[in-house]
Amino acid sequence: MSPITTHVLDTAHGRPAAGVPVTLEYQYEGIWTAIGRGATGDDGRIRDLVATGISLRPGNYRITFATAAYSSFFPSIEVTFVIEDTAAHYHIPLLLSPFGYSTYRGS
Repeated sequence: MSPITTHVLDTAHGRPAAGVPVTLEYQYEGIWTAIGRGATGDDGRIRDLVATGISLRPGNYRITFATAAYSSFFPSIEVTFVIEDTAAHYHIPLLLSPFGYSTYRGS
């Protein structure tokens, strides 16, 4: 399993949000570089977001969710977070509705 995973739930309909394109980036010297891409499965999850051969480093990371299919008000959502412990697992869920969203560090 990837050290960074995500899960998108469509809270307006009470089900997983399938088919959401997701990009994971790492910031190095002020420049964002993509280190993983994918789309949520039928269960709303991406378990292999970090590309094979990529090792985590401490620093800033960003997940961008292309959410236009679920919300015309929020066509994309960026979640920026900091990784200090590169040995830990980071699960970044997104709870999505047409006019609001929430995120947190999951387990």
